[in-house]
Amino acid sequence: MTTPLTLEALLAQMVSFDTVNPLFGGAVGGEETLAAHLEKLALGWGLQTRRAAVEGNSARNLIVSCEPVPGGEWLLFESHLDTVSVAGMTIAPFGGKIEGGRLYGRGACDTKGSGAAMFWAMREYARDARRPRNVAMVFAVDEEARMTGAQAFAKKELKEFLPKLRGVIVGEPTMLRPVVAHNGVVRWRTMTRGRAAHSSDPTKGVSAISAMLRVVEKLESNYIPGVQGVHPMTGRAAASVNVIRGGTAVNIIPAQCEIEVDRRTVPGETAEQVLRERDDAMAGFEVEHDLLYVVPSMDEILGRDFHRWISPVLKGQGCDETPRGAPYVTDASHYAAAGAPSIVLGPGDLAQAHTKDEWVALDQLRTASLVYLELMRAR
Repeated sequence: MTTPLTLEALLAQMVSFDTVNPLFGGAVGGEETLAAHLEKLALGWGLQTRRAAVEGNSARNLIVSCEPVPGGEWLLFESHLDTVSVAGMTIAPFGGKIEGGRLYGRGACDTKGSGAAMFWAMREYARDARRPRNVAMVFAVDEEARMTGAQAFAKKELKEFLPKLRGVIVGEPTMLRPVVAHNGVVRWRTMTRGRAAHSSDPTKGVSAISAMLRVVEKLESNYIPGVQGVHPMTGRAAASVNVIRGGTAVNIIPAQCEIEVDRRTVPGETAEQVLRERDDAMAGFEVEHDLLYVVPSMDEILGRDFHRWISPVLKGQGCDETPRGAPYVTDASHYAAAGAPSIVLGPGDLAQAHTKDEWVALDQLRTASLVYLELMRAR
């Protein structure tokens, strides 16, 4: 594949790689293949690279850096490599077609657009005579499913940058409006056990599905209405039962049933608090819980100074610098939890992410790259 000569060509190349997360039906190795291509480009542009292992994942994060000031301040950028499924798309998912001022394809908006804009800015910065700080970019894996790439970087490599870190810009489609706070999530599986028997004589068995119906009713009537946390920037906390599985055949009394619960947390709530409230609601029921998944919420406090620093650059490029909150989660949660001032900022509208005809506006893409470059140059 040839070296791209424009930002738009770079994004089209990135979209052409099938990086659907394997947990969403993608082939193993897609993220690694794209990372290898980006690494080759980075080296050709005079940037430094390294790969970082991710526990529990065969794919590795790619870290690209430009260090003109040894021992000086660092500014970090991050964008994830994986995408959601392409099922149901009405356009060529990996085509990268440009039409009507838009570039179409899976990941164009979420979030290869951010990644291309950041990477192109690094290319320009590496050639710049004005390089007041060190800059690095993380192409993280597995954001869409488990955020293992972000967790691994926050746990290991981020520590190298923290002593002299200005902050982290995490690329997601925010219409180039800075998101300084967002909600978190706690997810778990709850299981009920029964006793299998032939359905010709149900009295010899115990239905795990019947038991689960009572559990779900309890959650819907007692637990979920009590989830009332509110944050002025990120909105309300929420909880919902979104998956249920049970039974093996229509003629067998089910011995097991399970549900998966999604609990959205607002800044100030903790996973320990959420699980304590869950257990209180389930008192008296014979249930088991596992598959715990936690993404911490991100409040605005740690990133206040960082936001004040980036605001003049945003304003200078005609962007709205007003700090905002969001109800969703991003990789920024893990970086903020590790002590890094973090802001979510990228081109594109969330309304176009994960859609059947995903696209990003090219004017936003170009502005984003200019914003990122000016942040790299800023005093």
